[in-house]
Amino acid sequence: QVQLVESGGGSVQTGGSLTLSCAASAYTVNNHCMAWFRQAPGKEREGVAAVDSDDSTYYTNSVKGRFTISRDNAKNTLYLQMNSLKPEDTAMYYCTARLDWGCRRPRLLVDEYRYWGQGTQVTVSS
Repeated sequence: QVQLVESGGGSVQTGGSLTLSCAASAYTVNNHCMAWFRQAPGKEREGVAAVDSDDSTYYTNSVKGRFTISRDNAKNTLYLQMNSLKPEDTAMYYCTARLDWGCRRPRLLVDEYRYWGQGTQVTVSS
């Protein structure tokens, strides 16, 4: 059974940094598309960043230049480095993965992802 377990969330002030981790089990992060989504209270879940099987990365406009998605194949873990955090980044952050091996150019759409973690809360105060 595939499990994705996020960690690293917390509370920071504006301009601070956090690194989220997503440890996968029964799933190989290498050669798959994986992504981070977030959901703020009262809002829809939105895609933040994705990485494809060739390690190309994709970001929503609001986080470009501030967030970096990466993975460590040896640790079978996905990361999201978040810098210059803003109050509008406050949300529950979810790690997610697609089923298909070798996918390219993933879109940041909820319906394209099969497996989801339970989420980790990020709170940015002004």
